[in-house]
Amino acid sequence: MTRTVWDSSVGKKTVMAVSGLIMLMYLVVHMFGNLKIFFGSGDFNHYAHWLRTLGEPFLHYEWALWIIRVVLGVAVVAHATAAYQLSRRDIRARPNKYVHKKPRSSYATRTMRWGGIILGLFIVWHILDLTTGTAHPGGFQPGHPYQNVIATFSTWYGDVIYIVAMLALGLHIRHGFWSAAQTLGAGNRTRDRALKTIGDVLALVLTAGFISVPVGVMTGLVS
Repeated sequence: MTRTVWDSSVGKKTVMAVSGLIMLMYLVVHMFGNLKIFFGSGDFNHYAHWLRTLGEPFLHYEWALWIIRVVLGVAVVAHATAAYQLSRRDIRARPNKYVHKKPRSSYATRTMRWGGIILGLFIVWHILDLTTGTAHPGGFQPGHPYQNVIATFSTWYGDVIYIVAMLALGLHIRHGFWSAAQTLGAGNRTRDRALKTIGDVLALVLTAGFISVPVGVMTGLVS
């Protein structure tokens, strides 16, 4: 039964919608957590430490954080796999170019695939930079995320990579939220405008919220 659902286009779109919403919920929480950097190193580092003790004493140190990471990892892999397979299926179904020009779609729609690739590469870089410290620009300090963030966004390439990725994220959310709502049956003629507005607002707020961190470091507001 599970295999039959996964093999269908509807099943893959449903997997994309559900995994996308899981990632969206995480992003909202993650953005609010990031904004604590504007309250100083003490608050930000304490917040990072709290994430590792979340659920204690019922859960051991970092267990909750690892559960979140595993769920997110599964969601990202499922989302990317479903998107790739749907894309390949779409190409096989239309091996020849359209005779008539397709109606012009929005910029977000036309860049969803490239946006997904950009975000996938960014996730790898982001983990290597601020989680493992492997790609960190010098002096990575475990347990001191505030100082690590400052170091990353004190480099021009760190700012460029992050800002470009967040702009791609905004476009992805703008289209993806409405698309997920349609797939899960939440959309109709009366709700479409509201859903598109919610998607636009989420995209704008998340993009601005995430980008505010490197901008804060660049302008000296965070130092």
